[in-house]
Amino acid sequence: MAQNREFFYRRLHSLLGVIPVGLFLTQHLVVNHFATRGAESFNKAAAFMEQLPFRYFLEVFVIFLPLLFHAIYGLYIAFTAQNNVSRYGYFRNWMFMLQRLTGIITLIFVVWHVWETRVQAAFGAEVNYDMMANIVANPFMLAFYIVGIVSAVFHFANGLWSFFVSWGITVTPRSQQISTYVTMGIFVALSIVGIRAILAFV
Repeated sequence: MAQNREFFYRRLHSLLGVIPVGLFLTQHLVVNHFATRGAESFNKAAAFMEQLPFRYFLEVFVIFLPLLFHAIYGLYIAFTAQNNVSRYGYFRNWMFMLQRLTGIITLIFVVWHVWETRVQAAFGAEVNYDMMANIVANPFMLAFYIVGIVSAVFHFANGLWSFFVSWGITVTPRSQQISTYVTMGIFVALSIVGIRAILAFV
């Protein structure tokens, strides 16, 4: 019974990491990338997202609650999992460890980012280009955001590889190798989008 429950939780954790959390990450990076076109372009994109119908419902049930479960259960996995050298070999073992490390970094980053943006917005601050420009004007915060973005993107991309395996989409060594190339390509592409976006606020 306990094994069935843990199997279900791990599948749910994997699924939520891709849908909706991974999709939200991608969408968030794309919206932020409008900053590369200037303050007005970013502010229009941010205002569009703010005016979405049922925004609070979407934020709570499609973003925050799935993210909360993924984060809490992810911490449990990070601190209880054993290295899997014998199962996946040297490269995959490194990916396994990096997945846990970037998960912890991403959690710290997301909590801080939500505090600086969504929580401040609840107190009356306006989430716009100037807000982000003021945040990353501090070189330490700029470095923190770059590390946080790269960690989040890696965690999503490598998690996507694990999702394909755990859900039986890639079962052969060849398909898993191809999946590695695809997911690392996603990591590079989204990292470029995210870093270009944050540097546009400098």
